[in-house]
Amino acid sequence: MDVGRASSHPSRRTLVLGGVGALALGSTVGGTMLWRSRHAEVPLLSETVAVESTGSAVAVAPGDAATVLPGTRVLRRAPGAAALAVDEQHWLDSGSAWTHTAGTTGDLARGALLDLRALTLPSGLPVAGWAPAWRYVWPRDCAHVAAALAATGHVDEALPSLRFLARVQAANGSFEARYLPDGSGPPDHRAGQLDGVGWALWATARVTDALPPDRAAALLRELRPMIDRATDLALSSTRDGHALPPASPDYWEVAETAVTLGTVAPLAAGLHCAATLYERLGEVDRRRQSADAAAASTELMMERFGAQGFPRHLGADDPDAAIAFVGPPYGPDVPATTAAVARALPGSEIRMRRPAGGVAPGASWKDDGTSWTPETALVALAYAGSGRPADARRMLGWLAEHRTAAGSLPEKVLHDGRPAAVAPLGWTASLVLLTLARLEHEDG
Repeated sequence: MDVGRASSHPSRRTLVLGGVGALALGSTVGGTMLWRSRHAEVPLLSETVAVESTGSAVAVAPGDAATVLPGTRVLRRAPGAAALAVDEQHWLDSGSAWTHTAGTTGDLARGALLDLRALTLPSGLPVAGWAPAWRYVWPRDCAHVAAALAATGHVDEALPSLRFLARVQAANGSFEARYLPDGSGPPDHRAGQLDGVGWALWATARVTDALPPDRAAALLRELRPMIDRATDLALSSTRDGHALPPASPDYWEVAETAVTLGTVAPLAAGLHCAATLYERLGEVDRRRQSADAAAASTELMMERFGAQGFPRHLGADDPDAAIAFVGPPYGPDVPATTAAVARALPGSEIRMRRPAGGVAPGASWKDDGTSWTPETALVALAYAGSGRPADARRMLGWLAEHRTAAGSLPEKVLHDGRPAAVAPLGWTASLVLLTLARLEHEDG
């Protein structure tokens, strides 16, 4: 998520009388008490992104969904549109069987996969979105795309994202907030994000999970410099897991003076994944060092953040969607940790909920009535990973109902249920697929 994608800087939740709309939050002896909050108006920038020829895609303007062949991301006017649609279907069919079943699950999976395919450049690298302000590569976003493609049987398409991360990583192991798609550097001077270290290690583990052993070993040897640099930075920034990392921007992409759960949890998950990667590499000492640091980091996170119900900031009462990063499929399925997440999730969701039924990034995010689909999908994934499948499916159902007319997942949903901002958004599509994959795993 990019603060440039929001209309203003997030602030502590403030309820004010008056404004554009009204939200009933409770009742008094004399009747219903209404709290009014400002309802943001954000335009929908596109219905979807569709191909007009091999290797060429365009944004479909709002209201023009009929220009796309139903169930595809192919423009009707495209030369050879039927052949392009057949090619799309062949690609879908090559994935995991559960992604092309009948019903809502299959429809949601197919749409999310087609969204990711439409956002992929000819180089094989996915951009976050197609509008100019989104047509960059965020380490977090492309790590999730890689993990989602691997989880759905499209592992070869996941490899360009990992190789891109290895190419742009700094010598000290760090990552910028986002990059130009050609890998030449960041598009601006915003601060780097420490969570990118965790995302790179996590995505590498997820992709190698899906590869045959010989191919996984070859990829790990290729990516070994990135793995070493990222692990070293995760170790040093946490003092081998015995200290919280320094304050850093996280997926909110705003300046922070105190460390957030959105940085702590990805680093802990990254250290767990580093231990797995070094085990596969046969590096006994590095595996032990990473595993010990991961265990210490998780214990510290649970003592400090878990004891408070997983707030965004220590000592604050601000539930945050980063609770999803604490348990599976990010961290290991440790019963005590997973149970703590499961207990905290329902209350956190209620605190973050917005009028249309989705959630904001956190309880302390600005109260403008807007639901954010990446965070709604994150909460769905957290429910799926913590043994609450019915809640996960409920939230997936909400996401399915709030797609654009062309079937793409937008970044935002306004207070009255209208899709808004960019569509599709790669991070949302990836999280939906990872949630569906987790539910499939649990059902299996």
